[in-house]
Amino acid sequence: CVILDVQAACQDATVTQELLKEGFHRDLLVKVELRIMGDDAGGCTVAARTRLPPGIYVDPYELASLQQHNLTKAMLIPDGTDVEAPEYLATDTLVLLYMEPDPRCSHCFRAALPVHGRYHRPSEESEEALVVLKSPEVLVCCCDNHLSTECWKPAEVEAPCSGKTVRPCQWYSIMHKPAYEELILQVPVGLRQHSSLVCVITLLATVLCSSLILAAVCKYGHLS
Repeated sequence: CVILDVQAACQDATVTQELLKEGFHRDLLVKVELRIMGDDAGGCTVAARTRLPPGIYVDPYELASLQQHNLTKAMLIPDGTDVEAPEYLATDTLVLLYMEPDPRCSHCFRAALPVHGRYHRPSEESEEALVVLKSPEVLVCCCDNHLSTECWKPAEVEAPCSGKTVRPCQWYSIMHKPAYEELILQVPVGLRQHSSLVCVITLLATVLCSSLILAAVCKYGHLS
């Protein structure tokens, strides 16, 4: 559980997103800087809620492994994700990412989440497809406090406030200023004019592998 002790009834925030690494397998780094503008908000948990478009996804099995080792904490909505689906058959995914305090900044929080690009339809011209990732919403959950409705907008989030309780509590949305309104992910795609060549190579590879398997069966006997 990450607890933020603030003395504020109103806050705003600055949000920064970065995509680390290259290719299909990336790390989404989210940074939140809070600025206190009031008093008496008590202890709160900070999270970022972002909507992933169909062209990008979070592997639920990878996420479960990371959470088991306390390397990250996040919720997927819906929690079932088809990791094999291409971009044109996938749907949006909502992610609630719990933030950790940034040791280099007393009022800053950060969290990283592994994300993966989906396969897209072949393109006529470009060798890259663009996936647009909007700036996330900053949420605060103060389970033991009643925040001023004049400063905080209640958010409909069915999620616990921290790791110490499984009971959902009231989350609130904070006004924030994104460093960038959107983040662009470039995903490699194939070209349509290469389709025939790809089909021929795939067929030859299939025939070769099948022949090697049959040869091994004939030489060493039937496979059990």
